[in-house]
Amino acid sequence: MYFADHPPPHFHVLGSDGQAQIAIATFEVLETSGRIDVRDALEWAVTNQAKLLALWNEYSGEANDNR
Repeated sequence: MYFADHPPPHFHVLGSDGQAQIAIATFEVLETSGRIDVRDALEWAVTNQAKLLALWNEYSGEANDNR
């Protein structure tokens, strides 16, 4: 997650051969570049969705914006 990043609420997964952006609300893969396997990140995110959204709101200043 990056400070003051653009909506919708999402997190970044970085790998040695690529990266992805994943929506926090739906776990939809929004964007990818290169080759990256996001399965482990998605499994972790499902368990930590509330924490991810709280961090998004803290870092972005968007209270309860779940677009």
